Amino acid sequence: MSTTRRTLTLTLLLVAAGSLAFATGAAVIDGPADTVADGDLAIERADGPSGRYAYFDSDDEIAIDVSASNPNVRDPSFEGVNIGTTGRIDDVFEITYTADQYARVWIDHPDENVTFVADGTSIEGRSSNVTLAPNETVAVGLRIDARGAAAGTALGGDDFDIRAEIAEPEDAGTTALNSDDADDAEDGGATTTVRALAADTREFDAGGLSPGQAVTFDAGRMELAGGNVTLDRVRIADTPGGDVGFRTVGRPGPFASAGPLADSRGAAPNGYFEFNHTFTAEEVSGVRFSVSVDREYLNDTGGDPEDLALFRRSESEPDGWERLETERVDPSVRQFLDLPEDRVHVEATTDDFSVFAVATERPVVRATGASLDRTAVAPGESVVVRATVANEGGADGSREVTVTADGDPVATRLVDLDPDESTALAFEPAFDDPGTYEVAVGDAAAGTLVVGDPGGDESDGDGAASAGGGSDAGDAGSNDASDAADSPTEEPSGIDPSNLGGLAAFLVIVLVSVALVRRMPRS
Repeated sequence: MSTTRRTLTLTLLLVAAGSLAFATGAAVIDGPADTVADGDLAIERADGPSGRYAYFDSDDEIAIDVSASNPNVRDPSFEGVNIGTTGRIDDVFEITYTADQYARVWIDHPDENVTFVADGTSIEGRSSNVTLAPNETVAVGLRIDARGAAAGTALGGDDFDIRAEIAEPEDAGTTALNSDDADDAEDGGATTTVRALAADTREFDAGGLSPGQAVTFDAGRMELAGGNVTLDRVRIADTPGGDVGFRTVGRPGPFASAGPLADSRGAAPNGYFEFNHTFTAEEVSGVRFSVSVDREYLNDTGGDPEDLALFRRSESEPDGWERLETERVDPSVRQFLDLPEDRVHVEATTDDFSVFAVATERPVVRATGASLDRTAVAPGESVVVRATVANEGGADGSREVTVTADGDPVATRLVDLDPDESTALAFEPAFDDPGTYEVAVGDAAAGTLVVGDPGGDESDGDGAASAGGGSDAGDAGSNDASDAADSPTEEPSGIDPSNLGGLAAFLVIVLVSVALVRRMPRS
């Protein structure tokens, strides 16, 4: 294996060039390009607005200039990168490998202020290389950190190298495997090949398939979030026959084409992978993905092995993501396949393809309604606060439910609920200080509670002051307020003697009526 490079000195500009000693291949460059190594590696400006920062200098080499001296920047207000800031410029230039083998490409660059990235990930250093297939292109951008830099400083360091080497089949992780239901290739049966283009990238090919034949690929623990989350196997239950090929790419963060996992039931993403293919859903069905998650990592992130699930990006779903039916791999199957016990293994099957997320479902416990048994109490008394609490998440779990008064906690209860389960709770907090309080259970308002009489009037509106009426009310009205407060409470059913005259008159009228009736002659 040979490694080649070419070094350039940097001043105010970032000048990129490289060298590669490979067999000549057919170029796929459409426009002007900085071609090296007999045309096997080509560097050209990227399409799009960020491509303006790259141009060809007098030596026909790509130059990168993020300053006012760039001839492509015609904005008179643009002077360069602001000091004290950070940022990223995607897709400034492209590197295309045009030979007929696989190649690893990376950039060596000593300056920490400027980092070369592809898809937002550093490609500096051999361990961060990108593997290019014949006629494959990678777009390269810049991540800039101008914190601590002084005005007028030229970022970029002294020099940088674009380096490349042939990716030998055994080094690239390329393996040829017979699927579970394929005969040996020498007998004319189907074969499967998996190429590990990078730790997070796999290319899958199957050939010689019969219509309807199933095929299984070993992904070799393709990384989604380092070694913590990996894609282990891909099985297609029904193929159209002939050849089938696809590629998967893993990433700890979301893909720009899909965005982050949005799940109203609280699932937290652990990693993503993209499924790129040329076949249609009508040609291929029953694609099963087998992924695994490190148990220690799952424990550190507060996840439960029972709550792992796969999601698929779907515009038709309310949240934009469809939860796939996910199953834990049976222990007997795990033992038969010799799968590591320190990992949690799950599988999910789909007939539709896009971007997928591996996530840990979480409980989402909240109060859906709350109320008070009364709206006023004396200082030191308690009030009953009732609430209905539901788990709207995708996993069971325990959560604290808190009653607050004006935002301050006054009572707490621990509840344990299964997904979609609800329960009724009753709290009885006491309130010592007079005042008016807004009581809530979580985010659910229970009502307004008055403790004491914030207005300062402690008389009873239905007491003796309002009960007095008629000619006898004068003496009662002249009583001191404190005497009225200490006097016994009159029962509503009692009869005031002042009303007896009316009652007697009513009885006389009734008796006269009866006498008249009795004196009427019979017909």
